[in-house]
Amino acid sequence: MPKFTDGTSGSIAKLAPPTSGAKKLYFDDHRLAPTGFGLKVTSKGLKVFIQRYSIDGKRRLKVIGAWPTWSLEAARLQAQTILRGLAENVDPLEVKRQRRAEPTVATLADEWLSKHAAGLVSERAIRGFILNDIVPHLGDMKVSDIRQRHFIEVIETKAETAPRSAANVLFYSRKMLNYAVKRDFIPANPLAGLEPKDIQLAGKRDPLKQVARLRILDEDEIISLWQNADGSGLHKLTALALKMILITGQRPGEVAGLHEDEINGRHWTIPAARRKKTETENVVYLTDTALEIIAAARVEIDRLSRRRDVPWNGFIFEASPSKPIGTAALAKGVSRAAQRLGNKDVPVWRHWSPHDLRRTMRTGLSACKILPHVAELVIGHQKRGIIKTYDQFEYANEIQRALELWEKRLMRIINGDANHTGGNVIALEAKA
Repeated sequence: MPKFTDGTSGSIAKLAPPTSGAKKLYFDDHRLAPTGFGLKVTSKGLKVFIQRYSIDGKRRLKVIGAWPTWSLEAARLQAQTILRGLAENVDPLEVKRQRRAEPTVATLADEWLSKHAAGLVSERAIRGFILNDIVPHLGDMKVSDIRQRHFIEVIETKAETAPRSAANVLFYSRKMLNYAVKRDFIPANPLAGLEPKDIQLAGKRDPLKQVARLRILDEDEIISLWQNADGSGLHKLTALALKMILITGQRPGEVAGLHEDEINGRHWTIPAARRKKTETENVVYLTDTALEIIAAARVEIDRLSRRRDVPWNGFIFEASPSKPIGTAALAKGVSRAAQRLGNKDVPVWRHWSPHDLRRTMRTGLSACKILPHVAELVIGHQKRGIIKTYDQFEYANEIQRALELWEKRLMRIINGDANHTGGNVIALEAKA
């Protein structure tokens, strides 16, 4: 066995490729060389430092690195490190295998989303926060390499333009890493204890602080939406879905996902699985206007189905034959058509959103003198506290009457009737 020497004229440089076979092993006979330290020389002349060792009765070969990228001295030191690890029963090849098997952030994201976001009303939004904001920046990193500062950098960048979304990125990232802890991918969550107030931006205090949105549509905006939506560039089904939110007061996601099977005559039953943080379904009385919107949507669906020559899947406000319009699509549609929907003289940050239609309807119920506890039931909120425990009355007739009164008020606003009841309420609320 040769004594290895470095340099262009040393023994390593003079080792010739094997004349037969794909490789040949040479072991260092130098007194400073660890036992089993050597070189693998391939038929193409590549020379790679290796360390041969045995563990649990099995002989193994660990590659250190190619010469001359690795110097002889550095390779010997690395070989000694490998042997010290073996003395503590650390197999370098097993460590490498485990490292290779560790999930990346992108892999973790796919697994977590499929198990914990699939089927939720907010699934599309959650996927957006993880797949659009986290994965492009951190997706290639191993989960075990992630540190709190990596997420802080991403969240602070997001907070510069979208503080509310940045808060959601933090919230769902922390949940995803909690899952990684439970699956034993990492020993602890690096985001544990990190709160929105810990995110700092120059000149901004608590940039992720959630401020309650008080925006509702005034009467001119209501008229503009109702009269101009069809000619605003919005897809017809998107325009109809927005009107449905305003007439029923239900959540945008619940309206967007409306399915034919949920409608029975004048009643629309929203299943618990499609509702927010509740295990109960919600039965919505459908007024004449609501039924007209559904009928118009069915006509449009029939037209689209004939054009596509594909069967209808049952979604009243469909985006494609197999899925409904998403809440993000509703919001984008409103944003693109903002001026034509009556936002022309309002700053961008004050433009109304699909959810503001629900708030407008709820405010309108108060203008119709509907009792607060009934109005809350109309928009699908549950009874709370002691009322939830002791008041088991269903209020079906009261809810129907409330929706009919709101329909009358809404139609009077749209038709320009200045004598409708409570005409100044919405205008005053809009200043909040």
